[in-house]
Amino acid sequence: MFAVMKDTDYMQKPKFLENFWNDWRKLLGKNHIIQKLEDCDFTPIYQWHQQEKEKKKQMSTEEKKALKEDKLKQEEKYMWAVVDGVKEKVGNFRVEPPGLFRGRGEHPKMGKLKNRIRPSDITINIGKDAPIPECPIPGESWKEIKHDNTVTWLAFWNDPINPKEFKYVFLAASSSLKGQSDREKYEKARMLKNFIDNIRAAYQKDFKSKDVTKKQIAVATYLIDKLALRAGNEKDDDEADTVGCCTLKVANVECIPGSYNLKFDFLGKDSIRYENTVEVKPEVYDAIGTFQKGKKQTDDLFDKLDTTKLNAHLKELMPGLTAKVFRTYNASITLDGKLYEETEDGGDLAEKVIIYNRANKEVAIICNHQRTISKSHDAQMSKLTEKIEELKSTIKELKTDLDRAKKGKPPLKGPDGKQKRNLSPDAIEKKIASTNQKIEKMELAMKTKEDLKTVALGTSKINYLDPRITVAWCKRHEVPIEKIFNKSLLAKFTWAMDVDPQFRF
Repeated sequence: MFAVMKDTDYMQKPKFLENFWNDWRKLLGKNHIIQKLEDCDFTPIYQWHQQEKEKKKQMSTEEKKALKEDKLKQEEKYMWAVVDGVKEKVGNFRVEPPGLFRGRGEHPKMGKLKNRIRPSDITINIGKDAPIPECPIPGESWKEIKHDNTVTWLAFWNDPINPKEFKYVFLAASSSLKGQSDREKYEKARMLKNFIDNIRAAYQKDFKSKDVTKKQIAVATYLIDKLALRAGNEKDDDEADTVGCCTLKVANVECIPGSYNLKFDFLGKDSIRYENTVEVKPEVYDAIGTFQKGKKQTDDLFDKLDTTKLNAHLKELMPGLTAKVFRTYNASITLDGKLYEETEDGGDLAEKVIIYNRANKEVAIICNHQRTISKSHDAQMSKLTEKIEELKSTIKELKTDLDRAKKGKPPLKGPDGKQKRNLSPDAIEKKIASTNQKIEKMELAMKTKEDLKTVALGTSKINYLDPRITVAWCKRHEVPIEKIFNKSLLAKFTWAMDVDPQFRF
């Protein structure tokens, strides 16, 4: 587990190494010969692992196919559930194997050992008359069998790293039950457009309230609306020190003098850093300054407010309103607006996909969906640059050939020393035009790769963007849906595929 991570960035993180050593030392025991992590050389294990990986790569197509079929055969009985007489696919039915916890960002528990989950840790939820699923380990049994038809989970167990949290098995994203749930989620977000003007008018009025709690609720609601912040929950000391709107500290927000700009800097969900300077309404700027007066850097910015109070207030504004509904609404309305503004009738397919990705990027920025730059990014960019240079050289050659063809002369020999084929000026001009198109496409691909290198587009597509916006746009502009949605999203959003092309969020 530890050895195979030899070449990863985690090996440079003191917290990862410290947590691993603390957990491993307990397993080794007090009098074990190994007393220091730095005295250990994991290279032989790492090399063995690399050799095993290489063996798998060298397997023939037939061997790989046989392995895959055998695996599917073993898993088949766990892949399906019968709901109201209908066979539905189960989502992720595999229990995570033991390993080292990585977490995202600078998670305080990175490197800790994830213990093996046994059948005796797992609670199963089935119908009263349904046969109990076979336990995969002979001689062991499930922790508990429940028959609760008011919930949608099929099994759960305690997270080995955060025992207060649970891991659930649900039906697959493509199941009818999940599709129904998704549709309801987006319809609730759409409903917000009927309330949003009144909500915004109300919180702007409360910016001037003399009641501090009322004022803090108004400013927090504004930030959730404008910046798509999460509400935030209190964390224990051993959990990631992440914050949302209600748990912002004085140190997380800086009022920039001589402007109405606020600089936010904190760890958001999954320990992803949220760093953003944004212009706000003068009343909000002044209110934040007031909330900070007389407080230490570690004090709560919204000291009269917690998540429970904020959520209760949001539900008074609209039935079922939460910070997530705000995020879904603002993400979807942004995508819908951008696509309508920027897509023209006709045009090249590649350009349309770029327009979509640009709109998707706007949403990802609003929602703070970041990713680290992939290790292969520079190599990919270098390859594209090389290909473009090669094509530019080809155009130079073709232009020389064109001049010679117009004068009735044969083309010069190619770089390989062989005589090139005689072509008419028209044929050469077509080749030049086609090569120029290739260059344009590659340059567009490079620009897109560079623009999106730190932005994760997938998260918003999965969780916050009403798929009907995308499907309707694809229908209106004759873009194959497969250019935007991968296979898993196509399966997840089957319910959205029959939407009218003129659909607006």
